[in-house]
Amino acid sequence: MELLLLSNSTLPGEPFFHWPQAYVQAFLQGRPRVAFAAYAAPEDQRDGYCDKVREVMAPMGVELLPLHREKDVEAAMAGVDAVAVGGGNTFLLLRDLYRTGALKAISQRVKKGLPYLGWSAGSNVACPTIMTTNDMSIVEPPSFRALHLVPFQINPHYTEATIPGHGGESRDQRIAEFLALNPGMTVAGLREGSLLHVKGQHLELVGRPMKVFRAGAVSEEVQPGEFRTDLHPAGN
Repeated sequence: MELLLLSNSTLPGEPFFHWPQAYVQAFLQGRPRVAFAAYAAPEDQRDGYCDKVREVMAPMGVELLPLHREKDVEAAMAGVDAVAVGGGNTFLLLRDLYRTGALKAISQRVKKGLPYLGWSAGSNVACPTIMTTNDMSIVEPPSFRALHLVPFQINPHYTEATIPGHGGESRDQRIAEFLALNPGMTVAGLREGSLLHVKGQHLELVGRPMKVFRAGAVSEEVQPGEFRTDLHPAGN
């Protein structure tokens, strides 16, 4: 498998998809027909979301196939060179991946070698579950189990920052709660402006340092450019 998993599509003050453009273009080089899953956006916003992504990818020589317009997602997936899963609300994305049959269709094709591009929620669903998303559960998917393309969890938009005067938990505290109840898992805190390039068993971090969390262990900082093969669930 080959995956490009982005923490986010856009940095503050920059145009949409500016920071990862070169990496995405290189990833999609020679892969002109790309299925796009816009399910993380509400239904009435999906066409507009596709138009926004098409404007960015058309200069790369990419033809976008919006999966939400396809009656037979499995058949549509059979004729593409890559798949992209966009950000938005992770719960809505996963619910509609299940509803449309896209979860199974995407999983089967990607595990047989179809390149996968995801950002934010699209990176969350590449994990075993969506349990480390930052999103509000605006809908109820049939399960939290996701594509399981990588064996670890991602927390996109990861930050240690806390809001002054705000009494809610920090991101580190929330991840610690997850690991207390799921001690066999590993969580990658992927900061904004960062991505993971997964190719087979090898993983490379691009962008900013990433924080890796495991139950009962001190968190580890992984530096950009490092190649890893050990981001697996604890004990495996």
